Amino acid sequence: MYTTYRIEIARDLFKFSCAHMTVFPDGSKERLHGHNYYVGIALGLRDVGFARMIPFGPIKEAAQRLCASWREHTLIARDNPHYQLIRSDEEFEFLLCGKRYVLPREDILVLPIDNVSCEALAEHFCDRLLATLVPVANAGGESAGSAILSPDVVSSVEVRVTESPGQGAVCIRSLGE
Repeated sequence: MYTTYRIEIARDLFKFSCAHMTVFPDGSKERLHGHNYYVGIALGLRDVGFARMIPFGPIKEAAQRLCASWREHTLIARDNPHYQLIRSDEEFEFLLCGKRYVLPREDILVLPIDNVSCEALAEHFCDRLLATLVPVANAGGESAGSAILSPDVVSSVEVRVTESPGQGAVCIRSLGE
């Protein structure tokens, strides 16, 4: 018999409101619009024994910081083939699918993703969360920091990004083995 465990962390504070335009492979796109996105986190656990308890505080703090950094911005996918940066000074001028946009620079957040979709946002959020909470080994193989999510205890991290009730995407990353 094999037992798995899962804990979920989804708080009202894990949200961000932003504008975006999803681009489609044929070069068409949605119009500029916004969503109130909500984020949920689930951890697959190898063991739930007392000695392996996971503190929720650092996970909640990291998720809140990530949400706050995306809040009230227009999100731009830097790696989209239909995106072209024209200039970025006090104004941010770019082309997306052949349409020209000029917005105040402080209102723009350029993400290293290929599209601003729920799927890409869930994946990027998950990667950023893991970068904060999972230790990275240095060149000598030693851990470069303390682990909040140790692969000895946590088997997977799941991030759900919901853009409206019943509509969203999930990214699941396995840890260790």
